[in-house]
Amino acid sequence: MNRPLALGTPEQFRGPRQLDVLIPTRNRPAELAVTLSGLAAQEGVPDFGVVVSDQSDGGPAYAHPAAATMVRALRHRGRPVLLTRRLPRRGLAEHRAYLLAQSAARYVLCLDDDVWLEPGALARLVTAIRELGCGFVGNAVHGLSYADDVRPETHVHYEEWYGRPVPERVRPGTPEWDRAAIHPAANLLHVTEKLRLPAGAWRAYKVSWIGGCVLYDRAKLIDSGGFEFWRRLQERHQGEDVAAQLAVLERYGGAGVLPSGAYHLESPTTVTEREIEAWEVVLT
Repeated sequence: MNRPLALGTPEQFRGPRQLDVLIPTRNRPAELAVTLSGLAAQEGVPDFGVVVSDQSDGGPAYAHPAAATMVRALRHRGRPVLLTRRLPRRGLAEHRAYLLAQSAARYVLCLDDDVWLEPGALARLVTAIRELGCGFVGNAVHGLSYADDVRPETHVHYEEWYGRPVPERVRPGTPEWDRAAIHPAANLLHVTEKLRLPAGAWRAYKVSWIGGCVLYDRAKLIDSGGFEFWRRLQERHQGEDVAAQLAVLERYGGAGVLPSGAYHLESPTTVTEREIEAWEVVLT
């Protein structure tokens, strides 16, 4: 019988760690368990914690036995885990702002609740942001059901950074905005396969934004406004990650990292009310 799961407290959790992983979730116990299992298998980043904030309609997803076991596995391996609920819902941006406020770490990884990270992915992202010195790096998520769907017309949007990324002002209607075409389906996987990188090698490339798995320098994210723009939004929005990344790009620069070790679980979305794009409101 699965025993009650300790939630932890914000006071116990907040500390000067290298990295915290911030996971918002709603109505996804199975997907959350898979996401946590990927984190439990990470090596090479000895000092990271995990915050899960649940907005499920019923009981919290982390109470499901599979998810609870992965929470215990993380704690058993020395990773502090804070489990919270954030109700009533005030929208995606407010949820991310709440999660960010729980951390005092040097870096924060905004990880969606439907992404599995392969072993080594977290260490590669941390290495990249340290060496590049920019505001964020990210792993675009692969949809493996599209592994045989090769779209060469999207590969032209792949452009590497040579040296450190510089700040960029990226806006709709520009060639820079079109970089996002490299990320849907399995496009980035196909680009990576063509590069034939040696084992352990990675590349930084230019992005407009990345969904699902983004590692920020926390101080630079906060200096760029964080997710505090939630106060200007109605609850039924999407694109809050785009809005935050555009702001960080403009001040500090950012990059995608390949190979990506992030895999999308391809479950149906739980964000069904998307009346506005957060980035459109923020840009205007």
